[in-house]
Amino acid sequence: MIIWYKSFLFHSFIRWVQAECKKLGDTDNPEVSDFLKKAVRCLKERPVLFKYCAEEVANMRHHALFRRFISALTRGGPGGLPRPIEVHAHDPLRYVGEMLGWLHQALASERELIVVLLDPDAMTDSGPTSRRQSLRDGDSSRGEHDVTFVLDRIFEGACRPFKVRVEQVLQSQPSLIVSFKLSNTLEFYGYTIAELLGEDTALCNTIWYLRDAAQQTFFNILKSRGEKLLRYPPLVAVDLSPPPALREGISLLLELIDTYNSMMVPASGKRPNFDPVISALLDPIIQMCEQAADAQKSKGSLARRGRTSSDPSGNSRDSISVDAILSKNLSTSVLSAESSSKIYLINCLSAIQEPLMGQEVATSYVNNLRSMIEAHIRALVDKEVDGILRKCGLSNKMPYIKDYGSNDDARPLADVVETSPQMLLECLKAFYGIVTGTEGSLPEFEQVQVPRLRSDACYGLARVLAETYELIYKAVTDPKNNYPDPRSLVKHSPEQIRTILEI
Repeated sequence: MIIWYKSFLFHSFIRWVQAECKKLGDTDNPEVSDFLKKAVRCLKERPVLFKYCAEEVANMRHHALFRRFISALTRGGPGGLPRPIEVHAHDPLRYVGEMLGWLHQALASERELIVVLLDPDAMTDSGPTSRRQSLRDGDSSRGEHDVTFVLDRIFEGACRPFKVRVEQVLQSQPSLIVSFKLSNTLEFYGYTIAELLGEDTALCNTIWYLRDAAQQTFFNILKSRGEKLLRYPPLVAVDLSPPPALREGISLLLELIDTYNSMMVPASGKRPNFDPVISALLDPIIQMCEQAADAQKSKGSLARRGRTSSDPSGNSRDSISVDAILSKNLSTSVLSAESSSKIYLINCLSAIQEPLMGQEVATSYVNNLRSMIEAHIRALVDKEVDGILRKCGLSNKMPYIKDYGSNDDARPLADVVETSPQMLLECLKAFYGIVTGTEGSLPEFEQVQVPRLRSDACYGLARVLAETYELIYKAVTDPKNNYPDPRSLVKHSPEQIRTILEI
């Protein structure tokens, strides 16, 4: 009989508590009476009845919050102040930011109410990272689970209208900068709200979904921009300067970096990786420049073939003279076109590298650019050296000179037609004429726009020429090559050539 009475009283008690909880949905900011707090505390002895109470509170506050959110979106506050959030629908950043701000503020208020009702023994902190600490450690995780369950149910209703409106913003084709800022704003509020509500909740999952959608919109814009650049690569300017599209891309990237550096980061979060953004923006620009350089090189090759087909001279190697060698420009045009394309790429890559130096988020990409520039400078130097050696007639002789020491049974170089004393004499005279400047001049790479890189190219050219001459000098002066008068062929020592080349 006592058990029956006790059960009857508990059911009557729960009906009263449920009736009181229903009243919590009638006002926006209800107050919890001390008697209701004591009643809920007593209900904790009956987990099933306590769950009914929590569900009632969740349902009531769910409907109340939904009404408040729709009112804030469409009607605004009392008397029209604050103004409806949808008034700012034309400004995507402010529109989404105000919706997130409203949800965050409402979450803080709802959490305070629910903690006071369901866990009245808890101490709350109204700061942005409020955390409940139970006086009884054994009840801490259970109480927090109850609060999270109720809050998740309350904010479920706001997820759909919020999601629909943000998706409409993303479908309106916002600009690249706006979509990037939207992604950052959603990520910031995602972490901030997760601290109050918990990560695996409806509202947090909605925010993370919309963050991913904003990021996808951002990268889709970058992809479309890159495809357009690759579809219509620019013509190479006469002065081999970078195209305007490259400068526009760098200006846009610097603006994105400023936005990234100034973005808000919650204590529990971290800045997202920025490398994919840099690659998505700059990789198509670099490919565009490479396409333009290839087109420039192809034009030079076509022009050379046209001149070659109309050249009546044959390929005989009868008598050879210094004047004939220095005036023979058959392959120079090709190398000039290839060199121009290399210089163009160096100018483009350096125009990307220079503004990014000092930007911490771009350190890795800048290092990659530096490696690419160095590789192009080496290729440029090799092409120009090869052109000079061809012009002097030394190009087809260098394989014999480089290999003479590797084969002990090889014939002396003096007995080889290509490296005979007479042939080498005429070629070295031409080489001295170019090096000393009496019969032409070495390339100075005036069209390389960065002075430091221009200096590196000039130094690299001089160094390779000096090393090449040193190989020739050693081969000619080696007694086993049977040159009758080596000094008449190599009139300058390698040190003298280095002095002439200023290295």
